[in-house]
This record gives sequence, structure tokens and C-alpha cells, in this order.
Amino acid sequence: MEDFAALLEETAVAADGLEGSVVKGVIVSVENDFALIDVGLKSEGRVPLKEFQAPGQELEIKVGDEVEVFLERMEDKNGEAMLSREKARREEAWQKLEDSFEKNERVTGIIFGRVKGGFTVDLSGAVAFLPGSQVDIRPVRDIGPLMGTPQPFQILKMDRRRGNIVVSRRAVLEESRAEARSELIANLEEGQTLQGVVKNITDYGAFVDLGGVDGLLHVTDIAWRRINHPSEALTIGQTVQVQVIRFNKETQRISLGMKQLEADPWEGVDLKYPVGAKFNGRVTNITDYGAFVELEPGIEGLVHVSEMSWTKKNVHPGKIVSTSQEVEVMVLDVDSSKRRVSLGLKQCLANPWETFTEQFPVGAEVEGEVKNITEFGLFIGLTEELDGMVHLSDLDWQKSGDEAVKDYNKGDMVKAKILEVDVDKERISLGVKQLSEDPFAGATKELRKNQIVTCTVTEVTDGGLEVSVGEGATGFIRRADLARDRAEQRPDRFAVGEKVDAKITQIDSKTRRLTLSVKAKEVEEEKKAMAEFGSSDSGASLGDILGPALQRGDKAGE
Repeated sequence: MEDFAALLEETAVAADGLEGSVVKGVIVSVENDFALIDVGLKSEGRVPLKEFQAPGQELEIKVGDEVEVFLERMEDKNGEAMLSREKARREEAWQKLEDSFEKNERVTGIIFGRVKGGFTVDLSGAVAFLPGSQVDIRPVRDIGPLMGTPQPFQILKMDRRRGNIVVSRRAVLEESRAEARSELIANLEEGQTLQGVVKNITDYGAFVDLGGVDGLLHVTDIAWRRINHPSEALTIGQTVQVQVIRFNKETQRISLGMKQLEADPWEGVDLKYPVGAKFNGRVTNITDYGAFVELEPGIEGLVHVSEMSWTKKNVHPGKIVSTSQEVEVMVLDVDSSKRRVSLGLKQCLANPWETFTEQFPVGAEVEGEVKNITEFGLFIGLTEELDGMVHLSDLDWQKSGDEAVKDYNKGDMVKAKILEVDVDKERISLGVKQLSEDPFAGATKELRKNQIVTCTVTEVTDGGLEVSVGEGATGFIRRADLARDRAEQRPDRFAVGEKVDAKITQIDSKTRRLTLSVKAKEVEEEKKAMAEFGSSDSGASLGDILGPALQRGDKAGE
């Protein structure tokens, strides 16, 4: 009995020495989610089966397997040994992790849970914290595919006393990226085609991750067609095929293109879009100077504001067309070297000036409303689109333009005659006075140059006499033409209403005035008298000749 008591005491002392350490045991049974394990003490201990199951893996234990467990206490309240497989794994793991931490080696772990600010990672029994910022190089929206899968991690911090371990997956990826970057940069060439992932999108383009190095894909190099913002064609995280357009080895800046991997639509554009041909297109952009129309993806033409409408000249293009509108256009010019196509919108519509000419030829009478009165004349609305202009000089035969225009008001209905239609200059000239016969033309119909007529003085001026001839004709006798004798060339010798005989020296249909001369009449009469009654060479004076001649003329008149 003493030997047995001593043996029991020795076993107890030995057991006391094992508490708080890892011991080996044998699984004697597996039942009700527990494994019963014999560790060589007077009683077995129970360990939950889940402690033997690593996250994301199948349970692989059976009766007879030898396992290591952590002996917490020799007996609990039920008289069983308190064992823990997790703590045993943790003790073992901590030792290995500390070695890896000191050597700056990567460790393998499995992400198995979420906690505030990050995730939990099983490092072969030890639980580590993975901050959200250390999961990946880029923010990860869905971490689901990463959970339950063994992956390499870098230990950032360890505190065994507090049981804290902080790990990073990002550090491992960055290290791998640095290696990949060096290899990529060393082999990078212009013209090379690579696969990348859209990392970021800005107003001017997108940054593409080529696997360790980023390249800029400018908005103009995404597609041949117009793209106003990169987000119209790309999304963050999208995998794309790109071509290296430019690579600066010194700055390591990489310019990428996507459209370069497609056929250039501008090749053979002259044949596809001949001048004068009509096509349907879509309005893609509107500016102050015109609108861009897409003929096909990658080919846009400009409809200049001057080619948008036959009649709307000072209107913003946005009031004629709208973005995304389908329109018919005519090709006006193609410059393949500058990659420009000039288009016309109005050329696909009837020219209202030509249509008007067909309906209203020169000489036709029209009627319209006075739309505007300017210093040049009246603008009269002839159709919904077209106006005609009556110049001041075409308002009245008798009055000056400035006087005649006072008889008209905006909104008045006016009849006029078409004088000219200039299709190229898009002008319609009208005349109001042409509706009636020119009184000057009627009055001068029987008159001719060098004819002697009787006129009536209407106004006496320092420069000469204003006179009227017949019905409606007006004229002027200059001071120097008032008499042959210089002393008699005085306008004040005459009075308004006085009759004067004078010779017509000029009939000006443009100014609608006659130029007359009393002096010319006298000279002509002198020549006639000299020819009929004698010569100055015979010694007879002009008075000697004209006296008897005039007397005979008077008697003949009696």
C-alpha cells in the first residue's frame, strides 16, 4: 500500500509538472462531437471535434490516432483531464511563427472570419488579424473568393504575451508586383500588346494596371469613335487588351491605346464618303461653331453653322439640331490627311431661294408685312423663311428715300415688285416705286439731247436755277450756262415761275434730271444766224445781222 501511495503521489507530481504544456495522447473514441483522448493520466479528457478541423478543411481523425494536446488541468469538476487541441496547435504555431517573423519569411494562412476593421486568419492554429487595408493592393469589394483558401502572408507585428499577431497579404502582393514590374519594364517595347486591369478612371483617361506597373490610356485612344468621358466605355476592374504606344524609359511613363488594336476607319475615307453624296448620321456634339455628326464609329464630320440652315444665320446650332438626333447630311469636303470631313445639313433640304425664284420671277408683284425698317430700307416678309428688301431709293419716284421711308411703319402690309433674286448671295431686291411708271421717263419720252425747250424756274440758288420741264421732268441750269455774256450769268436775274428757253445738254436717267444751258441755246442761234445771213469776215456785226433777222421773224409771226 505504501508503494502504491508513493507511486500515486509520484504520478500526481509528474502530472502537476505537465499542466500548462503540450502532451501526446491517443484517441480512444469519437462520439457526440467529442474525441476521448488518453494522455496517460488516471482519467481521459474530452476535446471538441471542431478543434481538430482546420477552417475550410475536412475532419481527418479516427480512433487510435496519436495527437498532441495542451494539458490545462489534470482534473476538472467531472474528474476528467482538461485538454485542448487548439491551444496545442497554437503553442506549436507560435513557435514556428516567431521563427518566421525573425527571418522575415512568409507564412501560410487561411482567412476564416470577419471582425471590425478587417478579418481573422488561421496560421496553423494561431489566430492573426488581417486589417482591411492589407487585404489587397486595390480595394476588394468581395472577399468571398479569398476566404477558406490557403494563401501567403507577411507578419507585420507579434506580441506573444498579449496573443496578438498582425499579418498582411498586400505586402506579399507588392513584393511580387515589384518583381513582376522589374521584369515587365525590362521587356517593355512600343507596339507591344498587353493585358491589363482598369485601375482608376479620370476625366482625361484611365490608368491600367499591367501587372506591377501602370500605364495611361488617354480618352482619345480608347476608341476611334468620340468618347466624351472614359466611363462611357470602361469600368474599374475591367480586363482590357492594350497596345504600348509610347514608353519613356527614363520616367517609366507608359502611354497605352485600345483603338490601335482595331482597323483605322479613316483608311479609304475618300472612297467611302465621296463629295456630294448624302448619308445619315447621328449628332454627337454641339458647339458654338457647328455640330459634329458621326457617320460611322470613329468617323465624325463637322456641319459648320453656316451649312446648317438656308435662312437661320445667327442662331446657335443647338436650336437647329440636338445631341443624338439622326440627320441626313451631304459630304462637302474630305481631307483624309487631317482626318476631317466637312458636312452640310441645309444641302439636303430644298433651297428656299431657288424655290422662290421658280414661283416668283423677276417682275412679279408680291405683298408682305414690313418686318424691319433700317437705314438702308424696308425688310418685307415674303414667306415664312424669306424676307425681301426695298432699298430707300426704290420707295418713291419723286421723294428722297429718307422722306419716303417716313410713310411706312413696322407691321404695314406693302405691295412691291421683284427687281432681282440673287440665289448665291441669298438676297431678294424689291421695289415699291416700280409698281407705277416713272414720271421722269414719261416726261422725257419726247425729249432729246440738244433740244431747245421752255422750262419754268422752280428755285433760284447761287449755283444756278432749278427748273421743271413739261410734266414731271426736272432739271438744272448752272450759273455759267445762264448766258453767253459773262456779265449776264447771274441767277438773281431770274424769278421763280419765270419761263426760260434753254438747250438740253444731258438726260441722266439714273439721277432722273436734265442738264440745260441758256448759253448753249444762244451759241446755237448765233451759228444759225451767221450761216444764214452772212459772215463775220464781211465786216457785218452780229447786231447788224440779228437785227433784221429778228424783225423779219416778228413780221412772219404777224
